[in-house]
Formats: sequence, structure tokens, C-alpha cells
Amino acid sequence: MLGEAVADLAAAPGPIVAIPLMLSAAGHAKGDIPAALARERTRHPAVSFTYARPLGPHPALIDLLEKRVAAAGGNTSPSVLVVGRGSTDPDANADVVKTARLLWEGRDYPLAETAFVSLARPDVAEGLERCRLLGARRIVVARYFLFPGVLPDRVAEQAAAYAAAHPELDIRYTDVLGDCDEIAALVYERYHEALAGDIRMNCDVCVYRIAMPGFEHRVGAPQHPHDHPHDHVHDVPHPHTHAHG
Repeated sequence: MLGEAVADLAAAPGPIVAIPLMLSAAGHAKGDIPAALARERTRHPAVSFTYARPLGPHPALIDLLEKRVAAAGGNTSPSVLVVGRGSTDPDANADVVKTARLLWEGRDYPLAETAFVSLARPDVAEGLERCRLLGARRIVVARYFLFPGVLPDRVAEQAAAYAAAHPELDIRYTDVLGDCDEIAALVYERYHEALAGDIRMNCDVCVYRIAMPGFEHRVGAPQHPHDHPHDHVHDVPHPHTHAHG
């Protein structure tokens, strides 16, 4: 739990840097974590907190995706369907689309499309169908997730179901990005840029700051951390508002 981790770290000298182990900035990174940190600032007023930015998009992640695709796809360059988690935040979904495009640029994949496993469209089957209609016959589903879990497993299951219904296609799926030196190095980079004050959050299309079509009601909305049964969330105030500026 974040509260327990902060309590342990607060006993040591120096600032605390919070790094969201997330591939893009959605509700958790934009709302839950900042609100939870605001609560911890109230609990530990003598401690300096710095909030780093999420991991992606980043060239290291693109290179990792390429390696995972190569491991799954064999010797011939396949078409690629990059599948992300999916979010109700269009900015986060756009990051996945951007990642797919960056993966395609400069590489010899016939095409690279994007899909999501939850909360956004196209879903996995729709993404694979789009690849098929565009002429793809060998498709690697690139699971754009940091670690194994329910959602990456669901991507694999949905890809396998589509493959079973289309035996004329060669459909495979990658491992997740995983616990590796490249991810550790990226976390280290985010840590040092936060300490240096070089944090460039993407606020230009944040639904909590900008009135995006269909999301106007979120502008300036107060954010709250998730309540956990073992955390005394009501002992301090914790609303966090995304102010302009």
C-alpha cells in the first residue's frame, strides 16, 4: 500500500519520488496517485514529494515491442496489432495509437494497427478483422503491457479465438514487455528527471484541463485516491483538483 510505503520512506532523509509504473497517463496516473500523494503530504508535512511521469511513450518501449514481435513472429516481418489496456481517457488511448505508429515507422512491417482489451474500441477481434481486411495473413498481436495478468491473458484468449475462426490466417501473440533491464533503466531515467525538475507531463490534451468533445464534464473535476480497507482514508482531507496553468 502507498501509505505504508511512504511511512517507511519518510523515516529516511531526503525527498520521496513517486514513479507511476504505467505505460500512459490515464485515470490512475492523473487522478488517483496525485490525490493519494496529496493525502500523504498532509500526513508527512516535513517530507518533500515529487511525482514523476509515466513510462511511455518512449523509444525504449518501442524497441522492446519490436523485440517481442520478432520473438513471436519468426523470420518474416508480420503485420502487427498493438493491443493496449484501454481507458475512458482519450489521451491515454492516443498514446497507444502513437506507440503503434512509432513501431511501424522505419520498420518493414506491412502494417501496424491498434486495439484495446477493455473500455475502448476497437477490441481485439475488431482489430484483427481490420488487419485481415487490409490484406494481412500473418499477424502478431503485440501485448502492450508491463507485466502478466488478467488483461494480457484476455488478449491472448481473444486472439486465439479469432485465429480458430480464421484458420487461413497465421495469428500469434507476444509476451508482455516484462521485468527486464530496459524497463529498470527507464524507471531510473524517470527518477532522475523528476529529481532534476524536468517533468514534462502531457497537459495539452488532458480531459481534466481541456474541454475535449464528450468529456467536458471532467474539466477541473476533483480527484480522489482509491479507498483501501486498511488505510485510514478519512483521517485527513484528500481531494485533488486539476487546476489550469
